[in-house]
Amino acid sequence: MKADIHPDYHMITVQMTDGTTFQTRSTWGKEGDKMALDIDPKSHPAWIGGQRQLDQGGQVARFNKRFGGLTLKK
Repeated sequence: MKADIHPDYHMITVQMTDGTTFQTRSTWGKEGDKMALDIDPKSHPAWIGGQRQLDQGGQVARFNKRFGGLTLKK
């Protein structure tokens, strides 16, 4: 294996949006740096399932909703 091809792996502090912190190992920054999160996985809707789902059926359901009242007259 080649020497000196991997980034430095060191301890950093991660600060959540609610102010809590934890230590982890990372290649980000340098030893002892603090990473402040803008989006917190404890409270962001993408991680906790709070995002609103707009499931209104498929293409056929949308077509019928839009054009369902049209009829062919003979």
